[in-house]
Amino acid sequence: MIRQLTTDDARQSLRDHCAAKGGEVRAKFGPHLGWAELNQLLEDRKFVRYPCSIAFDALPLQAGEFAYPEPLAESPEAGYRICVHPRFERDLDSVPALVLYQLVAVNYGDFATPEDAEAFGAAALGLSREEYYHRLCACADQVGEGGAERGVHAADGQPGNCCSSNCGCSSAPAA
Repeated sequence: MIRQLTTDDARQSLRDHCAAKGGEVRAKFGPHLGWAELNQLLEDRKFVRYPCSIAFDALPLQAGEFAYPEPLAESPEAGYRICVHPRFERDLDSVPALVLYQLVAVNYGDFATPEDAEAFGAAALGLSREEYYHRLCACADQVGEGGAERGVHAADGQPGNCCSSNCGCSSAPAA
């Protein structure tokens, strides 16, 4: 008897695929995925389906968000600008974990889940999903929920405290 595949089967298949791709990233870019390796990864279309760049910019982020893949146009082929909270500009060792999490959304769109992103990022960094999740939580805690006091823009659209010279907000210092 032929078994009918379910949505849960498809989700598990994507999660397994993400973990396998993460393992391939680790095999190609080494056991320490740092800033330089991350930028090489972003150029590799085997692992990153669409063009991506990294910007330390809080403007597109929601309160409590550490990064967001901002589409450059309606078509994904135009690429993405992965906006990372400017707080991490001085902590480049944390950036690969944050960007790896976003790459699953870039590659697989709305069908991808947080669990898929955790599977990919954990495998790429050689961590268990739980270790990777705790690393992401620690980064999210550094951004905070309220936002404005840590450089994330206030909910009323007014800028919070000064971000960095690379942030696109009006509160950023002149470069």
